[in-house]
Amino acid sequence: MTGSGEVWSSFTHDPRDPQNAALRASDQDRAVIQQVLTDGYADGRLDRAEYDERSDRTVAARTLGELPPIVADLVSTTSLTSTRSGLARATPEDIHRRAVAAWRADVREATAGFLVPSIVCVVIWSLVMWGGFFWPGFVMLGTGINLVRVAVRRSDVVASHERKLEKKRAKELGQPWTPNDKASE
Repeated sequence: MTGSGEVWSSFTHDPRDPQNAALRASDQDRAVIQQVLTDGYADGRLDRAEYDERSDRTVAARTLGELPPIVADLVSTTSLTSTRSGLARATPEDIHRRAVAAWRADVREATAGFLVPSIVCVVIWSLVMWGGFFWPGFVMLGTGINLVRVAVRRSDVVASHERKLEKKRAKELGQPWTPNDKASE
């Protein structure tokens, strides 16, 4: 039997995506669904009457949106393209790369969160109190703690992002999420 991912990747436009549902179905699109039905009949999952009825519906289908319901009980029709993050097709390496990119974004955000208020406070201090008590140090200390935490705890932050991405991926695939216990390794 053709796998669910292989079935839907055979289409030029994924018929499960609501944006593509109104597009006209091609002969090739109908042939993909017909192959799923043929495989289902050969496997004994469809009897002859069901096969004939679904084959007729496939031939009569005018739009892409009409095709997934015909094979909904034969292959997974969970939409992968309607999810904007694309995590459903992500490999563990892709998830790791995304987690590292998220950590880098966290570092940039923490750096901006340190620099902007620090510079503003130092400018105000230098214009108003030059030579007096350096109170911007408190602002720099408070915002610098987060910057140091994000920069130093790289592996923990990346692992946290990986867990979030894996959970999101499982949700997109419609599967229960079980944490990948990397802490015990």
